[in-house]
Amino acid sequence: MNEAEGEDRVGEAMYEPTHFVEDNLETIYALMRARPLGLLISSDADGVQANAVPFTLNADAGPKGTLKAHVARANPQWQHLKDGARALVVFQGPDAYVTPSWYAAKKEHGKVVPTWNYAMVQVRGTVTVQEYPDWLMPQITALTDSHESERADPWAVTDAPERYVAMQMRAIVGIEIAIDDIRGKWKVSQNRSEADQAGVARGMEAEGETEMAGLVRRHGKGPAA
Repeated sequence: MNEAEGEDRVGEAMYEPTHFVEDNLETIYALMRARPLGLLISSDADGVQANAVPFTLNADAGPKGTLKAHVARANPQWQHLKDGARALVVFQGPDAYVTPSWYAAKKEHGKVVPTWNYAMVQVRGTVTVQEYPDWLMPQITALTDSHESERADPWAVTDAPERYVAMQMRAIVGIEIAIDDIRGKWKVSQNRSEADQAGVARGMEAEGETEMAGLVRRHGKGPAA
């Protein structure tokens, strides 16, 4: 059983009770950069396809930003994206189970049920398929550098033999998504009382869910710490 979430924004792409809406773009972009492995979802006459793909984000390209990624040429998903199809990308932030035992309301009246806390971003946009080395090389370099730059001994694309890298690029296809719709949902106990929120934060911290505990405190009714 999951607790009722409250009033929602009707007719939109993601179910969003108003108290869970996160519309600060910098907060949304931060999650996308911290959790860059997005679920690329698209559909055609044969059905829905979904693949986990690491993305890079250029927040300054276009009104709402641009996503770049690549997939294996053997992956059939890119074939039905190449004609300007639309795609959905889901970025999943921290998540954690919430036991009713953490709620002050459990002792008060017992009318509580379990739920799940999470932070999520959904992005929609039009896809351009990129097959040329002049696009692919900067993309794989940017993706690599974003994850290697802070390592003690960072690896660079240029560390591999040039002919080997060229061969690898022939086996991939670029995916560029011009974002036209971006939505954040931070379901982190905002619909609970201050006492319940404090109990959730303490419970999360006791179980090592410190990232989610921090979100509950920052988005809650009481003091942040």
